[in-house]
Amino acid sequence: MRGEIDIIARRTDQRSDLIVFCEVKARKSAGYGGAAIAVDAAKQERLRLVAHLFLIERGLADVDVRFDVIAITGNELSHYEAAF
Repeated sequence: MRGEIDIIARRTDQRSDLIVFCEVKARKSAGYGGAAIAVDAAKQERLRLVAHLFLIERGLADVDVRFDVIAITGNELSHYEAAF
């Protein structure tokens, strides 16, 4: 299985070990619903699978995981933490 994740970030501190997988979508306008709507259920499932494989390959079974979306529509940027 091949796939792409736009941003992978890791925060490690005394309280937690968190990996954030972030999908970035951009659209020129909201004419077709904007950028955030493009991260549909099928895209979310592909991201979950690729993230799972990433974690397995690196032996990171014990980390917390979060999926974020950065949506850019026209000149507006929105960051959705824990989007799915």
